[in-house]
Amino acid sequence: MPMIISTANVDGTISAADKASIPVLDRGFLYGDSVYEVFRTYRAVPLFLEDHFERLENSAQLIQMQISQSREQLLEEIRRTAIEAGVSHESDAYVRYQITRGEGAVDLYPDPSLKTRYVIIVKALPSWNPVFYEQGVNMAIPNVRRNPVNSLDPNIKGGNYLNNIMGLTEAREAGADDCVMLNRDGFVTEAANSNVWFLIRGRLVTPGSGNLKGLTKKHVHRALEAAEMESFEEDVHVNELLDATECFITSATREVMPVVSLTLLDGERLEFPIGGGEVTRQTRQIFSDYVEAHISEHAQDALV
Repeated sequence: MPMIISTANVDGTISAADKASIPVLDRGFLYGDSVYEVFRTYRAVPLFLEDHFERLENSAQLIQMQISQSREQLLEEIRRTAIEAGVSHESDAYVRYQITRGEGAVDLYPDPSLKTRYVIIVKALPSWNPVFYEQGVNMAIPNVRRNPVNSLDPNIKGGNYLNNIMGLTEAREAGADDCVMLNRDGFVTEAANSNVWFLIRGRLVTPGSGNLKGLTKKHVHRALEAAEMESFEEDVHVNELLDATECFITSATREVMPVVSLTLLDGERLEFPIGGGEVTRQTRQIFSDYVEAHISEHAQDALV
């Protein structure tokens, strides 16, 4: 299988990712003043590409950022970077494209006249530990709470992930693989960088607020609906998790990944079926078939 070389593109300059650089006065570097998207490819075809561009533009709008580059220009630069990285129909790629507000004075207030800078990273798709799919991931609820929605809208997919990093670090130090973060009122929001789902009293639910509107989550709902399986978005309080019998997480690179345990704040450990229960396994297969159909329908969008 051809190897993909980690490659970066900074405002049109393509290089090995570890050789790329941006000016130290870039606001993305100084303040995390940026928005970004990540997608994966199947046979060089980007998954849910249109959705990713729409969410990027929505994130920019939420922080009052005017993106200087057109969608067409960004897509062309993504293609150039993918070709340079060696993306092919035989190797799946991870593509991240980030828009910073640009380079300006060391001042919190962003000069409206700044030109945004784009940074594109293309590398091999991360290889998750096979045990995570064969058995499941171990999750823990950290003491760190998710930022309030009226403080930082979770639908801004931006460059500041300190809140998530703190939650994930606490969970890792407690021996877990990932975290499930609560808001200040005790309602479940999301994992460190994925959406979380529970089977509670026979109903498949995922938190409806306080989290990023994940694109994988969106399409899992659609895939399940097409397969005549119900799924719901609604508030889930931590106390309801005592009635959960299955759990899984979803994201662009994980797809549907089973959760085998969840440690609560008081140390109680909830156990879920190894490798996922019946609904988790059905969801994995249904979504896999849905993705395969989507990629076949969008073969003309291949990057190379």
